[in-house]
Amino acid sequence: MFYAADKSAARAGRWRIPESTLLMLGLCCGWPGGVVAQQWLRHKSVKASFRLKFWGTVLVNVAAFIGLAQVALR
Repeated sequence: MFYAADKSAARAGRWRIPESTLLMLGLCCGWPGGVVAQQWLRHKSVKASFRLKFWGTVLVNVAAFIGLAQVALR
């Protein structure tokens, strides 16, 4: 939803959702939707600096999930 709203705002020249907000939403387990939105909407899929930060948040999220799962299994 947030990627679609940002894409619409970009096309209309309106206020945009800050990249930091999109990255934080991804970090809070919203990254699968971000991946789908980047491909389906073709939004934020070319900007290399954003993509690098985005995939960094994915790695942090997955590492945290694995760490919490290991703690829960003990």
